[in-house]
This record gives sequence, structure tokens and C-alpha cells, in this order.
Amino acid sequence: MLATRVFSLVGKRALSTSVCVRAHGSVVKSEDYALPSYVDRRDYPLPDVAHVKHLSASQKALKEKEKASWSSLSLDEKVELYRIQFNESFAEMNRGTNEWKTVVGAAMFFIGFTALVIIWEKHYASTKTGWPCRPRGCWT
Repeated sequence: MLATRVFSLVGKRALSTSVCVRAHGSVVKSEDYALPSYVDRRDYPLPDVAHVKHLSASQKALKEKEKASWSSLSLDEKVELYRIQFNESFAEMNRGTNEWKTVVGAAMFFIGFTALVIIWEKHYASTKTGWPCRPRGCWT
């Protein structure tokens, strides 16, 4: 009901739709989805574009140094060149997540809640025969 009320107020111009004026923001440029985009995927190891689109002055100098012999590059420079091209390494992409902890925690919560409901039912809702309704009727 809340969503329909908001849409009706927007339709009546009761709510201001110019968020930029109220928030002192600017118009956000939209992404051009016709151009190739960067994605880190194990099944697609070489993305179409580099991770860093706009290079700083030090990164441009490093890219020029890359054109020479790679033996003159230090290990840190090689890592920085890798980070310009890729966001994550394969080891970082294959690293496990901690989502299993959330799943186990949610399962334990629901098991515990179910146990509390069963204990409450055994204590308050059931009779000696085990049925909540007596022959004369329920809850009499």
C-alpha cells in the first residue's frame, strides 16, 4: 500500500522528483553498455579491457617502462602492472567465502526457534492424552 501511495503522490506532483536540487548533487553519467566492460571470472581469464581505465602519471610511466626489458622491472613494479590489468588474481578469485557461517547460523536459529515452539506446546498446549482438544471441545 505504501508504494501505491508514493506513486500516486508522485503522479500528482505532491512529492518533488528533483532529487539533485534537494541533495545538492549532480547528474550521474550512465555507463555505456555497448562498450566492453571489465569482469573477473575464472572461466574468462582475459577480460576485454584493463581494470584501471584512467591511468595516473606514475602508472603511465610504468607502462612506458614495461615496453623495455622486463628484467629491469622490480617485483613491486610487476605486481603494480598486474593490478593495472587485473583486479584479482586466480588465487584471490578461488579463495573461499565465509558464507557457510551465515547459512549454519540461520539453520541453528530456526532449529532453536522450532525447539522453543515445541517446548511451549508440550508445556502449555497439550493435555495428558497428548491432544490439544478434549472430548468436550478445545480449550475448555
